[in-house]
Amino acid sequence: MSKKLSVFTLAMINVAAVSSVRNWPTIAEYGFSSLFFFALAAVLFLIPVSMAAAELSTGWPKSGGIFVWVKEAFGHRTGFLAVWLLWAENLVYYPALISFIAGTIAYIFNPALSNNTLYVLGFVVVLFWITTLTNLFGMRTSGWISSFGVIFGTIIPGSFIIILGILWFFMGNPLQISLTWQSLIPNMSSPGELVFFSGVLVSFCGLEMSAVHASNVENPQKNYPKAILLSAILIIGLYIFGVLAIAIVTPQHQINLVAGTIQAFSLFVNAYGLGWLTPIIAVLLACGAFGTLSTWVVGPSVGLLAAAQNGDLPPFFRKINRHGMPVALLITQAIIVTLFSAVFLFMPNVSSAYWILNATLAQLYLIMYVLMFAAVIKLRYKQPHMKRAYQIPGGLFGVWTIAGLGLIGSIATIFIGFFPPAQIATGNSFLYVSFLILSIFVVCIAPSVILFFKKPEWEKPLSHEQ
Repeated sequence: MSKKLSVFTLAMINVAAVSSVRNWPTIAEYGFSSLFFFALAAVLFLIPVSMAAAELSTGWPKSGGIFVWVKEAFGHRTGFLAVWLLWAENLVYYPALISFIAGTIAYIFNPALSNNTLYVLGFVVVLFWITTLTNLFGMRTSGWISSFGVIFGTIIPGSFIIILGILWFFMGNPLQISLTWQSLIPNMSSPGELVFFSGVLVSFCGLEMSAVHASNVENPQKNYPKAILLSAILIIGLYIFGVLAIAIVTPQHQINLVAGTIQAFSLFVNAYGLGWLTPIIAVLLACGAFGTLSTWVVGPSVGLLAAAQNGDLPPFFRKINRHGMPVALLITQAIIVTLFSAVFLFMPNVSSAYWILNATLAQLYLIMYVLMFAAVIKLRYKQPHMKRAYQIPGGLFGVWTIAGLGLIGSIATIFIGFFPPAQIATGNSFLYVSFLILSIFVVCIAPSVILFFKKPEWEKPLSHEQ
């Protein structure tokens, strides 16, 4: 890029990459104490991820992202694990995201459907296959869909909900949460009370992707931290107001994790006699989530395609069609997503199924972040003379402090995430924990199994690659 990015522009890129109204209901379960966890997540995760990813992306800017960073630090096998985790966590993310669309759409026709397991499951499977098959014909309209989704599906309805929440508060309407200093400090008596913190951390995931722009900032060593600080203020500000808007109007025990955003909006507009707006906002929210889905369905598979072309997967997975789409990977992805979606049949209700998907997503994503934080420390020792346009200040002490905070936050949240949340009925605790452990084990062991059976012919180019 010939034109340098301003501090404000980079901050906006970060906000667009991270902010999502889909996460608001999950965090709203904490009520006023969500402010405490937002501050904690900023220190232990948001800022460390931003700074570590900026150093890695400006030191090793060639394509590959997390795969290249971790491979440079710990070798090819660990790098493959990192990119595999990024792909695998999206397999769990898709059913959760589409269930949000399903719950939101239900409010247009019949709100009770948002709690109907078969409706949500059917919606997830059908929409994901439709999206997958559509993407096989190329990504010409993907950018347009994503832009439309961010503006009309996130910014407009999100701002509307925040404004309604502020009006609700200042008009003296009854509040469902207590806004006191005592309620600001959460109940930290047991891990089950803290488990929603993983939802807070996951809501901040994704900043490592925007870090590739760090070298495009004028004087990155000085201005990139400013952009990060501004990003953190804007992102946390949006989340705080959005989460509190939902929490003050919706009784905690009635918050639907799948449809909580449109649920809160419906309560707002009905109180103001504007119920006719609910279907309109539901369509906008659904379009926004669909824009996100359309963007992400292909992205991780294209990343894994690079590993396949490197010889880490059987040649079958390197096949692309005339539109440049990795057909085998996309179809395989759709099959696995369908299998993961079956969790809706085995959980007590839709909200509990939605939560266990998000918990699994969090565990896999955070393991990847552990590798990233470890990589930024390792590379300071392994390749100290590599030029980095941005470098975490403070020398070795600085990198250990920043990456160390990220490691503490990620590892602690992984541990807490194994406990069923006290606020949601998740059924049998043993089965809940077993599902998480089995999912993590299978995902983490898969790259080693694949590389164990790797054959020399996997690295030979296909006819269309020669």
